[in-house]
Amino acid sequence: MVSEAPPFWWTRADWRAYALWPFSWLYGRVAGLRMDRARRSMPPAPLICVGNFTVGGAGKTPTAIALARAARARGLTPGFLSRGYGGSLDVTTVVDPAHHRARDVGDEPLLLAREALTVICRRRVEGARRLAAEGADIIIMDDGFQSARLTFDFALLVIDSGRGIGNGHLVPSGPVRAPIANQLRHATALLKIGRGPAADLLIRRAARAGKAVYVADTMRLDDGSLAGVRVLAWAGIADPEKFYRTVRETGAIIEETQSFPDHHHFSEDEIADLIDRADSRGCTLVTTAKDMVRLEPGHGRAAELAEKSRVVEIEVHFDDPEAPRKIIEATLDHARARKLGMTKEQRR
Repeated sequence: MVSEAPPFWWTRADWRAYALWPFSWLYGRVAGLRMDRARRSMPPAPLICVGNFTVGGAGKTPTAIALARAARARGLTPGFLSRGYGGSLDVTTVVDPAHHRARDVGDEPLLLAREALTVICRRRVEGARRLAAEGADIIIMDDGFQSARLTFDFALLVIDSGRGIGNGHLVPSGPVRAPIANQLRHATALLKIGRGPAADLLIRRAARAGKAVYVADTMRLDDGSLAGVRVLAWAGIADPEKFYRTVRETGAIIEETQSFPDHHHFSEDEIADLIDRADSRGCTLVTTAKDMVRLEPGHGRAAELAEKSRVVEIEVHFDDPEAPRKIIEATLDHARARKLGMTKEQRR
């Protein structure tokens, strides 16, 4: 298996999805009630949640980075809040890219920490308070939309236009994390990434519900030096095929691919196999930024793999260049209204 999500989640629903339907119904019932009825804590600073409808990657991390840059351009000090999935630390931690490893804090927090102050915490409320104490005046929460622990000032749900919501079924029949109606009720806006049609039905449903819809693309950052180069592309992410398409767009010639599970920590044998296969075929190794941080700081053959692998970087570019700024302003406006409402309530 090359992803935590079973492959049948991303194809038309078949007997496996329907056989698991009773469990999905129960899961959805619990998840929906939690979203609707849980008592949420007020965050200590304006808070944007960047989430998605499904299990697996949809572009949340590069979207969160784009919003942090917009916040900084506005004169704010953004801070990222992450659960630290894939890391071993279970205490509230300010992530230090020069000190921590992916095994400690998770791979995505390491990427985020290169951009802005980042805190990991299994308890989101406590993590938000730590960010505010560290000086963040706007919090960007990477994932956590369905956990119903904090009040959001803006909830942006990211959806990949190539995968959409898969077979449309709830876990474990499919990849959907909670009933779509409940998720839309708590969403502020949707962000469609890419030009594929898989997200269109949900986008239309969101638009009918009065939700704002933004559109963006992931843009590769390369200097053209991979054009015509024979490569072995490897990735341990939720949708490795999406990365391989990006590699092809650079003009590289993919001779071979190797996919691993999302957030995978590589064994010595796997590392050696990648190096040896690339050497034997005369290929250049290419990978993602997320995979690279799981190798650094490495030793032995892990350091060798990191040195020999080239990273294909990506960024999220909104169709409307003003969209990130508008999201930041809407977040600040809602936070001001929320605080005013709290003040009125306290006066009663």
